[in-house]
Amino acid sequence: EQFLREDLKYYFMNPCEKFRARRQIPWKLGLQVLKIVMVTTQLVLFGLNNQLVVSFKEENSKAFKHLFLKGYKGIDEDDYSCSVFTQQDVYESMYFVIDQYQQLKNLSLGTLGYEYDEDKKAVLKICKKQYKRGKIVPSNDSFDIEPTIETDCLNIEPVTSAKKNSAVWRMSNTSFYNLEFYRLVQVEITFKLKGIDLQTIQARELPDCYEFYLSIIFDNQAHSGIVKIYFDSDAFLQECKDWHISGSIQKNTHYILIFDGFIILICLVSLILCIRSIVLALKLKERCSKFFVEKYNTFVSRGDCLEFVNGWYILIIISDLMTITGSIMKMEIKAKSLTSYDVCSILLGTSTLLVWVGVIRYLGYFQKYNVLILTMRASFPKMLRFCCCAGMIYLGYTFCGWIVLGPYHEKFENLNKVSECLFSLINGDDMFATFAQFQQKSTLVWLFSRLYLYSFISVFIYMVLSLFIALITDSYETIKKYQQNGFPETKLHTFLAESNTISGIGRRGLEKGITNTFLCCCGSQHKIKDDNKIILFS
Repeated sequence: EQFLREDLKYYFMNPCEKFRARRQIPWKLGLQVLKIVMVTTQLVLFGLNNQLVVSFKEENSKAFKHLFLKGYKGIDEDDYSCSVFTQQDVYESMYFVIDQYQQLKNLSLGTLGYEYDEDKKAVLKICKKQYKRGKIVPSNDSFDIEPTIETDCLNIEPVTSAKKNSAVWRMSNTSFYNLEFYRLVQVEITFKLKGIDLQTIQARELPDCYEFYLSIIFDNQAHSGIVKIYFDSDAFLQECKDWHISGSIQKNTHYILIFDGFIILICLVSLILCIRSIVLALKLKERCSKFFVEKYNTFVSRGDCLEFVNGWYILIIISDLMTITGSIMKMEIKAKSLTSYDVCSILLGTSTLLVWVGVIRYLGYFQKYNVLILTMRASFPKMLRFCCCAGMIYLGYTFCGWIVLGPYHEKFENLNKVSECLFSLINGDDMFATFAQFQQKSTLVWLFSRLYLYSFISVFIYMVLSLFIALITDSYETIKKYQQNGFPETKLHTFLAESNTISGIGRRGLEKGITNTFLCCCGSQHKIKDDNKIILFS
């Protein structure tokens, strides 16, 4: 029994108390601090490199719009790039794209080239989609249409001779470019380009090779007199097939790879130590449960069992696994044998987030800093139950706003926008603009929008949000009282407080009695109630 009590007390010590008890340097704590510094440094270096990748993609997308969209003003009109209003404008915009593509090498300022297929041909593909058959006479309010969509495509190669010009391929495909706009649904022009990002050399990084997939869509589905032009550019990293760089860039790459390998080693050690601690804690829990059954003929409560499951260790394990995986991917990207920037960013970003959240664990050893952790842990179950109920009301408002107000307000056009708009209103953002932008074409809908918005704001800001804050405040006040008067004792607390002396001093190297760290923090005094007396530990 005494050995079990000693083991339990030692397990629930914090690093400060373990240092005072065993006089050993807390190298495990030092390992975690070193890991925080190393992982953060790794993320900053990767982030600086990733900024170059993002800027290269964004600047190329902007350049493509100016290159291939006739009359582009530099600002997208809405969710589309620009629009045209006459048949002549449609033809000119289509021909402009094709002409610019054929003369790309003489126009572009970037390091761009054509993407060649297996037959060593660079191809621009233009497809038109239209109704199979149709006849429309608006003046007689009559129409005859077959809504089956038929697709017709044409491949165009870049100009290979100065004698060839746009007039040649237009004359040879007259029937294809003879558009019947009452049947036309959309025209899509797609092609691929390749580029090399040389700006990374200035950051002592190896250049990246890209493949750009460009799509330009002339949308006439609405047949409203406006043809919207959508431009989309996707950039994909590719492994550079043949490259050579002179100088010290290659050596700099080796240093960064060694640095990443060292981080992987640190995380592996941290991972092994955390798994070992969890295994030992579970064994100690089983030992404690068996003892309570044999001596007291009772089971350890669920709350006491959860005390053996250290959530911080689980957090560190997840962070280490993500860091190791992300670091391996980063090394592959650095060596230009992998191009998954997004996946690597998610892994490294999330792991760094978890590492810094884990710092709260060490602040929690001090009584004045652990209020946040205790309050979150106490209020979390209540918050979950409350959010489930409030979520039902929120979903009801979301669906209602989408179906009723969608045709009259751009913020209610789809469910995603409705949800974002309502969440912004809860936080008091952009309220007047939401009210003011409603179209007054329908008096009934306009009156309904007022009732809808006023009721939503009243319910969620004045009632739901206030109750949500009250739940957290109530938990905070409870924790403050516990810190002043002592936390409620369980069977495990009572068992650990039964004796203030430890007999097996040589077994653990303990030099004095140590209190249960459920209630104690580094460098502060705490009271633990015994059956007959109050013991002060410092």
